[in-house]
Amino acid sequence: MRLMLERRAERSTTIALVSPLIAIALTLVTMSLLFALIGKHPIAALAVYFLEPLTDSYSLQELVVKATPLVMIAVGLSLCYLANVWNIGAEGQYTLGAIAGGGVALLFPDSDSPLLLPAMLIAGTLGGMAWAAIPAWLRTRFNASEILTSLMLTYVAQQILIYLVTGPWKDPEGYGFPQSRLFSESATLPILLPETRVHLGVAIAFLAVLLAWGLLAKTMIGFQLKVVGQAPRAARYAGFSQTALIWLALLIGGGAAGLAGLLEVASTVGQLTPQISPGYGFTAIIVAFLGRLHPVGILFAALVLALSYLGGEAAQIQLGLPNAVTGIFQGILLFFLLGCDILILYRIRLRRRVAAHAAKAAPAKGAVA
Repeated sequence: MRLMLERRAERSTTIALVSPLIAIALTLVTMSLLFALIGKHPIAALAVYFLEPLTDSYSLQELVVKATPLVMIAVGLSLCYLANVWNIGAEGQYTLGAIAGGGVALLFPDSDSPLLLPAMLIAGTLGGMAWAAIPAWLRTRFNASEILTSLMLTYVAQQILIYLVTGPWKDPEGYGFPQSRLFSESATLPILLPETRVHLGVAIAFLAVLLAWGLLAKTMIGFQLKVVGQAPRAARYAGFSQTALIWLALLIGGGAAGLAGLLEVASTVGQLTPQISPGYGFTAIIVAFLGRLHPVGILFAALVLALSYLGGEAAQIQLGLPNAVTGIFQGILLFFLLGCDILILYRIRLRRRVAAHAAKAAPAKGAVA
């Protein structure tokens, strides 16, 4: 007996919806085994990692705050992936958005103009779009893989940020630490709920979900993005411009990531530092696929991945585990998610092995009856 993958006659919608839940369940089982291997009680460790961050109001507020950049970035990436444009460099676009928007705040450190914050939001969005325009141009002009170009630009963006906060933008009163000056009060996002850290960026992220849903469900542009990704030949036959859609997808994805970067530094961080992101741009890739590239699904998937950050912090404090436990959880989840997605197009069949033996020997030629 052996297991075989047999291609389905058509894509399984049921498996497509259920596979994220299966992946999460398998991830929990695997994490419990890992906890047991390092000498931690599996049930107690899982409770610390996944349940304890949900037991008090402060942690729930932090869950929403940490989910905000993940939602923003993943919504933009989902449009890219639906169009079969593989933007892997959202982390760099996030960083450039933070630099561009933060630069406006540092350029006017004493301004109390109500136009300062909108200018920062616009600059952050344009910064991310400009960084995404580089792989878009390389793809459409030279057919260079946007996977490689966008990913490599991430590390260039990080080096630019390090140069700025250790050089021209370094805080002279920062005791030598690589950081910029703190943003002024007029350059920080207003708090939505008093005595919490829930800021205006949360509302902006929710608005981005609604806009993305409307774009995909109600507009011709959304229809074109989906067609060019699922049936490129049909898109060409219909006269859809693949070049224009590649540019559009990358600019939207880059702009969303850049805006997310600005929202983060103008709220929870309050300045530019080399550690403005714990890897939100890469985690958002998992969020996008866990949410089935659907804006509403992304909203819930972002909460799951935001929980992994809070759980990692709780595991460090209570279990003495390293910060890498968060990356391990996210990596295992991505592994199982991609594995389960195979079942969307294939089904598992159990088949018997056919022995390669000859049948009964025939009587020898010329034998006497």
